[in-house]
Amino acid sequence: MVPYEFYLAAYRGGSISAQDWPAAEREACATLARYKRLYTVTAPPDIVDAESMAVCAMAEALVFNAQAEAGQGAVASASIGSVSTSYAGASGLDMSAKAQAKRVYNACALYLDIYRGCG
Repeated sequence: MVPYEFYLAAYRGGSISAQDWPAAEREACATLARYKRLYTVTAPPDIVDAESMAVCAMAEALVFNAQAEAGQGAVASASIGSVSTSYAGASGLDMSAKAQAKRVYNACALYLDIYRGCG
């Protein structure tokens, strides 16, 4: 379990709220556990807290996927006078299940070595 304080202080995250963190962290941990069952997952010796960092990165990828699917992606336009914002939807992104899984896997692979074997 990775505490929200680690996400803020060590990982320096900020895109996930304290309210949304438990669910995102739980899903990221479950996904990492699945990777460990399927593949050989090791932490490089030069990365401190590699597994916790991977969980944080995966949680952000999972939240990004959910927000993009809901049409709450990155800000597409903003106005200051009378406050107006609009968000980019998922139209420009590949939101297939395979692409979403790849984003989460790539986030994990930033911090952990994942050997998928051959053959």
